[in-house]
Amino acid sequence: MVGLGYDVHRLVKGRRLVLGGVEIPSSVGLYGHSDADVLCHAVADACLGAFGLGDIGEHFPPSQPKWKNISSLLLLDWVRVSVEKKKGKIMHIDATVIAQEPKIAPYRMRMKAQLAAALRLPPERVSVKATTPETLGALGRREGIAAMAVALGQY
Repeated sequence: MVGLGYDVHRLVKGRRLVLGGVEIPSSVGLYGHSDADVLCHAVADACLGAFGLGDIGEHFPPSQPKWKNISSLLLLDWVRVSVEKKKGKIMHIDATVIAQEPKIAPYRMRMKAQLAAALRLPPERVSVKATTPETLGALGRREGIAAMAVALGQY
């Protein structure tokens, strides 16, 4: 099974910037109901999609106060448990952060470790990459950050 995930959030003042479960020093953070971690959200949607389990908006709607400011790593753990309840196993994750800044390289290994721990995968089965939008569009103007992910799973 293969699933594809995508998420995007705008950047605002007064929020922490969390990507892949790692807090990155920044004057702005991602706006959202949870911690707005676009990398975790894209990975979660990819895993849910691989097993036909819907999407994170369906399982963690912003209308539910219990999800307010929750760590997206906890949401990702819930996704893993849901996959396992269907007798599935997440095998590999390949994810890309799309942002003009911050630079992801200094945080990449910690992000891999956090995602791998939440999904109970060896870190070598989690790939985290980054690209810039080359100053094009809203992401290039530093108005937001996006992420894409692909999950490979099996029964």
